[in-house]
Amino acid sequence: MDVAELAQMAFMLLYTVLLIIVSIFGVHRYVLVYLYWRNREKSPKPAGRFDELPHVTIQLPMFNERYVARRIIETTCEIDYPREKLQIQVLDDSTDETTEIARQTVEAIQARGLDIEYIHRDDRTGFKAGALANGMKTATGEYIAIFDADFVPKHDFLTTTIHHFLDPKVCVVQTRWEHINRDNSLLTKSQAIFLDGHFAIEHVARNRSGRFMSFNGTGGIWRRAAIDDAGGWHHDTLTEDLDLSYRAQLKGWTFVFLPQHISPAELPPEMAAFKAQQFRWTKGGAQNGLKLMPKVLMSKAPLKVKVEAFFQLAGFTIHIFMLGLVLLMFPAMYFQCLPLETGTAWRTLVDVGIFTLATMSATVFYCAGQGALRGNWRFPLRYGPVMMALGVGLCVSNTKAILEAWLGRKSGFVRTPKYGRDSANNYADTQVKKRRRKWLPYVEFAMGLYMVGCLICAIFDLRAAITAPFLVIFAFGFFYVSVLSFQAERAQHAAPPEEAALAADTEMADTEMLS
Repeated sequence: MDVAELAQMAFMLLYTVLLIIVSIFGVHRYVLVYLYWRNREKSPKPAGRFDELPHVTIQLPMFNERYVARRIIETTCEIDYPREKLQIQVLDDSTDETTEIARQTVEAIQARGLDIEYIHRDDRTGFKAGALANGMKTATGEYIAIFDADFVPKHDFLTTTIHHFLDPKVCVVQTRWEHINRDNSLLTKSQAIFLDGHFAIEHVARNRSGRFMSFNGTGGIWRRAAIDDAGGWHHDTLTEDLDLSYRAQLKGWTFVFLPQHISPAELPPEMAAFKAQQFRWTKGGAQNGLKLMPKVLMSKAPLKVKVEAFFQLAGFTIHIFMLGLVLLMFPAMYFQCLPLETGTAWRTLVDVGIFTLATMSATVFYCAGQGALRGNWRFPLRYGPVMMALGVGLCVSNTKAILEAWLGRKSGFVRTPKYGRDSANNYADTQVKKRRRKWLPYVEFAMGLYMVGCLICAIFDLRAAITAPFLVIFAFGFFYVSVLSFQAERAQHAAPPEEAALAADTEMADTEMLS
């Protein structure tokens, strides 16, 4: 056997292994849809109602949120709950004019007799987790509700959640996110479908089948005793909500998820903010996988809990496997080991099966999500290619996030910018705040060119023609992500020279290292 044959066998083996891994995660999506369908009627109901409502503290963590700070504070103060039973904490780590906006808003509300507290930290130790932990020092509530600055809580939030805590084992009641700007653009529509699948299918399937689920960091309420029992907020990962969720459930606490009750919020309206959000979620998820996986697998939790926890905590690695498949595309075409190329009946059956598991599972998953929430399962079909392209286009950035987590590299908690109702003008205004040139868009654009090269090869080789539609989608995804990133970077570097100092100061605050 010569070197060429050995190389061919190695590439075929590696490519097949990656396809199988991706397919296993695809099977898991089918399992989640099945678990949702099987348990969809098991809507949680409180055991009764409190004779006397308990004291609740609502925490509003924020950092440089000048466009939405006043809105979240004022809206929270309109929540329907006895004033003598409610405390509101504005946990502000801001370094810009948000500080004055939030302070003035709080003072105006205090003059009306509401129990609202403004807490400002001079440093961001622990970032959001640190702010929440710091607020706990003066929090008076038995239950702690949390809303990020871009949320617009409903008036009945507490009255629809608090009574579930009559069950002494319940530590969290989580509501479903709704999106106030879902129809603003192709990007926000795609994000909304992604998140709808997460809430409508994943959360329902896990929660109602007795598996672990995660708190989403906002739009929910905690039992304070459970936070203390689980060890409090930790800031050694970028997703402190996932970390505390698992530590609490390993202690025997349970979650309640209420998809019928919503907490409206704002989606990132532009690519740079969306990528930053996905990077933080992916890296934080990978960090929690390293931190929590051994604890879960060594615990006394049921096998079904351990299996689902493995897929949830390891699910972020799918980006690495997808990037591997994309990088191996040309060698696989050259060595003729792409699906259906060999032409044999058994290989055709295997490849069709792998394709169905790895690709169609996402379509089934998101169609099920829209069917569950809006009764229109066909809606995601029109956005399917764009969503696939967006997922592939982000795999470079998200792979970087995973590798940083595995290598133990610390990074700052870069917030997702919120722009309020006037998102277009406010987004343009914030572009003066981050001026550092990034290299990832260049890599993403190069990956788009690579996909175009593979597409040309596929066109001239009929055996690989079946891959052409996917190569078009992949190329579009890389170009879409990179071009929008370039546009954001160009706007940043076009800022007037006199604004450079403000940009530098804000960037330093946004990239402060985890302590």
